[in-house]
Amino acid sequence: MADQHESIDLTSPSVDPPPPSAAAGHSWFPRPPPPMYSCTLTPELVAKAREELQEKPEWRLRDEQPNLRTRLDDAFLLRFLRARKFDYDRALQLLLNYQAGRKAWPEVFQDLKPSTVKHVLDLGFLTVLPQPDPNGRYILCLRPGKWKPNDYPFVDNVRAIYLTLEKLIQPEETQVNGIVILADYTGVGMSQASNPGPFLAKKVVSILQDGFPIRIKAVNIINEPRIFKGIFAIIKPFLKEKMAERYVLHGSDLRSLHRNIPRSVLPEDYGGTAGQLDMHAWSRLLLDCEEEFIVEFCQPDPLEGVLLPDSMLFDGEQAGGQDDDTFRGLRSQLYYCY
Repeated sequence: MADQHESIDLTSPSVDPPPPSAAAGHSWFPRPPPPMYSCTLTPELVAKAREELQEKPEWRLRDEQPNLRTRLDDAFLLRFLRARKFDYDRALQLLLNYQAGRKAWPEVFQDLKPSTVKHVLDLGFLTVLPQPDPNGRYILCLRPGKWKPNDYPFVDNVRAIYLTLEKLIQPEETQVNGIVILADYTGVGMSQASNPGPFLAKKVVSILQDGFPIRIKAVNIINEPRIFKGIFAIIKPFLKEKMAERYVLHGSDLRSLHRNIPRSVLPEDYGGTAGQLDMHAWSRLLLDCEEEFIVEFCQPDPLEGVLLPDSMLFDGEQAGGQDDDTFRGLRSQLYYCY
């Protein structure tokens, strides 16, 4: 195990980063950082990261855990540091939760690649709007009413959402600005509302809150039916107070929606001026990135042979018990130096 004061070179990570992104052929979506990390943020976003995330340009990353086989390149680890505002203990816990999630939910993460969720994409369950909002946040548009329980298992929707989040978080702009969710509940009935159930709802919420390095800045719900109160009653107990406060219910009031998301970035379907809703551009982008997802998700389990306490799995940032011997055996440290 490395001495705490010994700098460790991360330019040769234990798990190679994925190949150059195929998204380079989709000019509307920003590219991820290059394999040998070099900051791609504009001066304005550098200032924003410094102010909001306490990020310093002099940071250094170190690792003291040889058993956790994960990517250790700077571009990857920065996602977790930024998601937790450079709080190193919380960033470490997030990284452990991220890897533990793959082990705990094989139905989602086994053979996870865009071609396996093409039916979800073709159905129009989700897309990403081509223009970010004025705060630089891309908008993930979900349409759960497009799915019917007889179509395919609900977990396929979770797989498609996870792949989308993985793609969204690659550009540094998203890591600093976060994302906005727009969920259109048109067509959602009792069959959809009752299908996931509390157990599955808890898993999904736990991944989004405590198991993935992305900052969800707002969740806008539109066209929610009366039964949405029942849906939200299932979800709310698992939401942290800060996240629950970011849910905004608009009903069918588009003017209310436009006070949160400007018309200039919304499609005509939602009273916007950005043309018709295109459900295919994001689908094509994901499918063109098949190879990078195969490298990222279709490899041996990164936690194979590593024992994790059950409390670490999906129980939030306090999971894992700081005094647990197994947890101490896994601890890594992320530092920045001045």
